Parts: sequence; C-alpha cells; structure tokens
Amino acid sequence: MKSHDIINIAVAEVSMIVRNGLISVLRHLPDYNVETLEISSVEGLQLCMESHKPDILIVNPMFDGWFNVDETKRQYDAHDVKFISLICTVVDSNMLKGYDESINLFDDIDTISEKLSAIVNVSEDEEGDSGALSQREKEILGCVVKGMTNKEIAEQLYISVHTVITHRRNITRKLQVHSAAGLTIYAIVNKLVDISEVKMKL
Repeated sequence: MKSHDIINIAVAEVSMIVRNGLISVLRHLPDYNVETLEISSVEGLQLCMESHKPDILIVNPMFDGWFNVDETKRQYDAHDVKFISLICTVVDSNMLKGYDESINLFDDIDTISEKLSAIVNVSEDEEGDSGALSQREKEILGCVVKGMTNKEIAEQLYISVHTVITHRRNITRKLQVHSAAGLTIYAIVNKLVDISEVKMKL
C-alpha cells in the first residue's frame, strides 16, 4: 500500500468518548489518508463487515462480551482485514491471540502511526526520510544506550513494554544498526545522550 492511498479504518467500541477520541487521533495522523467508521453495536459491526469490509478493524476485545477474531474472519471471509485490539483495561493475553497489533489508551500519536505503518506496509520510499527517528524513538534510543531495560523505559515514558519493543524494532530497521555499540555511537553523534552517560559501555 502506498502512503497516499486511503486507509479505511473501522473502530468498534461502545464508549463514545473512547471511540471518538481514537477516531480524532486517526484523522490527525501525519502522512496518512484515513477514512474512519464508528461502530457502537453488534448490528453495526455486522453491517460493516457485510457491506464494505475495512482495511483495518480496531476493536475492543471486550466488545459484545468477548470479540472472537478467528470466528469473525471466518464468518465474513475477512482474512485480508487487519485486526487491532483496543486495550482500554487490563486484558488477559489469551484474549489477544489472532490480533495483528494492539493499541493502548496510553499510546501517543507517534506510536499509533508506527503501528499502522507496520500493519499496512506503507512503502518506505513514499514516507519521506525513512531513516529519520521520531521524537519518541530518540527518547527510547537514549534510554537504551544508558543501559535501561525495556521495563524501566516503559515506566519512565508511561508506555507499555510492548510499545518499547516495537519502537526498538523500528529504530534498528530505520538505522540498519543492530549492535549496541553502533546504536551508542549513533546516539552520541546525534547528541541524543552525553558521552559521559555511556562511556562505561563503550
């Protein structure tokens, strides 16, 4: 998919506040042409899946009590649809099997943008400078070269460990640097950290 293509995203969530808030964020994502559809009921979901399947369905795993991803894919022949879980509360990890990705209420706009990019496989040559790190990625890289664990980074930045791991994967992909030493040198050269903070690790 090209970055200028329209991405049809449906959001299935009974809470109007959560639903409208996420849709507002999706519409403000830079470099994406997003068309959104609100789904607040099981009937609305059924109509959506039968009449015009979205490219992406973002759904609360507790929608209608418990949302069965595999059953939905089979029932509506929706194997090309990407399913993203919308995490609003503590959810058993077993409920997330079958989803392509997760969005947490505490994810910032950079994180949501990067997760969508991975889901829709936006062509990197149309994303601008694919090697440029987002502000959040710079923060995380700085933490990494200081020797912080994923859990420590997540706690400091108020994001999930899963989000930290996703950012780290994106950082190495963008920079094409996979060694700790290489990442440290990049961080120092680009003034993301002071050399005194990492000199013991070189």
